[in-house]
Amino acid sequence: MYAMTTAATPLLASAPAPVWARRAAHAIALCAVPSGLWRIAMASGVYVGYSDQVLREVYGIPGWGIAYVVGLSVLAELAALFPLLLVSGRWRPLPPRVLSSLAWTASGILVLVTLWQLAVAFTAESQTYMASGTAQTVWGVVYAPLLAIPALMTAVTWSYAKRHRTARGRRQ
Repeated sequence: MYAMTTAATPLLASAPAPVWARRAAHAIALCAVPSGLWRIAMASGVYVGYSDQVLREVYGIPGWGIAYVVGLSVLAELAALFPLLLVSGRWRPLPPRVLSSLAWTASGILVLVTLWQLAVAFTAESQTYMASGTAQTVWGVVYAPLLAIPALMTAVTWSYAKRHRTARGRRQ
């Protein structure tokens, strides 16, 4: 028989993410898709409610605005994939304590950005650029899922921090 010594004892892994946290992390990634597709449609010249003049003068489309709008869509989706790191046990680019701090910071920033975006969405200037009616309804529908991201991110972050705090307690 082999005797197990303290030095040979493997560190206890944190508990796996609960099903609800995994679903919430996947939902975050999915919440970013509709607005990203809407922006890509705008950059591609599909009518999304803005006149050609507004697209040229305000958004720089065609021109540099295409790279900006498509880049924003790609960055938003990549950022929306970050919570998957918190529920996956496969790849950890950072130690749990650092990843937890980063996730809490991201959650706080998301709440502030969402509040700011709501304020911007309801200002007179932003509403005068877009045609009313169907275009505004479609815009509202594709951007509405983004409002769920701060709450979902905070829940996933809380679950991650709780699991790793518990795992740290068991190791000591």
